Amino acid sequence: MSKLVLSGTTWIAADIHLGPQGPATASHFYDFLRQAEQECDTLILCGDIFHVWVGDDQTHSPEPWLASAIQALRGFSSKKPLYLMRGNRDFLLGEAFAASVGATLLPDELHIVSPAGEFWLTHGDELCLDDQAYQRFRRIVRKPWVQGLFLASPLAWRRGIANYFRQRSRQAGRYKNSVITDVSPQAWHDLLTRQGLSVLVHGHTHRPSIHHNTTDGLHRIVLPDWEFDHSKPTRSGWLSVDDSGLTLRYADAAEHFTQPAEGGL
Repeated sequence: MSKLVLSGTTWIAADIHLGPQGPATASHFYDFLRQAEQECDTLILCGDIFHVWVGDDQTHSPEPWLASAIQALRGFSSKKPLYLMRGNRDFLLGEAFAASVGATLLPDELHIVSPAGEFWLTHGDELCLDDQAYQRFRRIVRKPWVQGLFLASPLAWRRGIANYFRQRSRQAGRYKNSVITDVSPQAWHDLLTRQGLSVLVHGHTHRPSIHHNTTDGLHRIVLPDWEFDHSKPTRSGWLSVDDSGLTLRYADAAEHFTQPAEGGL
């Protein structure tokens, strides 16, 4: 599937980071799913749904937090279409997990055709080209033979390895320039030019905004991340796509507002 045609109202969210470390975030996300059941026709979760994912076999005897996540996702998909996209933290999500929650697994990049117009959807980490250390790591862990060896290892071992790399990533992130961890301007410009599109939607960077390049007429919409456990102010939000356009919606414990895309598509 390289193109997805949508109708009605679609909500797109990313970077929820579900896991045992985020019970409050999970609770707010499950409230969001119940709201989505009533207010949208389709839901797309655009990567980093989970804080870390070490294989679909985690669902065989799920930990309590994961059992709750599975139940919530199944609850939504029993009523409305649910699509999942992989991110940099859960790139090992597979067809087995998607099937277990009644969802459709999307490719890592996708051409969307919607009532609001056409746009390119991706998690976004592959566009952070200035972070060369991460890109080297990404190329290694995305190799099928590396993933095969990892998934063939005991689950406890995989969890330990994942925690080790998460700690290293946090430590390295303290010393990285914020420009390095954002998407490369040239990368997203070249991507849209190559695809013949004018709008890119992505997550990953935790810098929600609508960016307009007045020089070439290209637009970039960055999805919010979700955080209710470890920082203030709390954060959440999503993109609403319908025949009125693209609306980036933010919500936290104290505030909810709408930021429309200027000029449409």
